[in-house]
Amino acid sequence: MELTVRPRAAETVTLQIPRDTLASLKKVAHQRDMSVEALMKLYIGKCLRQDLTQLFADQVLDSTAKVLTRHHHSDAEVAQILQEIRAENQ
Repeated sequence: MELTVRPRAAETVTLQIPRDTLASLKKVAHQRDMSVEALMKLYIGKCLRQDLTQLFADQVLDSTAKVLTRHHHSDAEVAQILQEIRAENQ
């Protein structure tokens, strides 16, 4: 299997970060044998995917609550069902 990386449109962003944070990024990047820019992209991508996953899950739960409410479930029943769904997915 061959990995194909497709370039995507990009935009340059200027970011101010504390010097000690930059020093830490440089240390970690060196340990991982990658550039600081690549490490920052890795961190941003990883956290962004986590946040988008959580956002999607929250939207699904909101939709579930609306559907359950339309089917005449009480607020207490809806809350209990959503609590069970959250517990199943942790």
